[in-house]
Amino acid sequence: MQPAGEPADPLTTAEAWLQAGREVALATVVETWGSAPRPVGSHLVIDAEGNFEGSVSGGCVEGAVVAEAAEVLDDGKPRMLEFGVADETAWRVGLSCGGRIRVYVERVG
Repeated sequence: MQPAGEPADPLTTAEAWLQAGREVALATVVETWGSAPRPVGSHLVIDAEGNFEGSVSGGCVEGAVVAEAAEVLDDGKPRMLEFGVADETAWRVGLSCGGRIRVYVERVG
């Protein structure tokens, strides 16, 4: 149990959601270049209702990752996503920190 006010560990959240019978996808930062908002190994856990815990980008691409996670949960196929300042999608979702991140999204459970 984490102290009040501290965010839950996304992997602990994923385990709890799975035990509760929820469909769960896990997004993991697998590679970064330049100035990245979150380090390799950062996690975002997403359920089929669009609820999520954790962060893969400090908030700047979470919406796009949550949308991709919904598709992963629908078809069961993992996805490798890449966001960076040269990527028009990244600018739309706000990744303007000067770096790039690669995020792997998979269904768990």
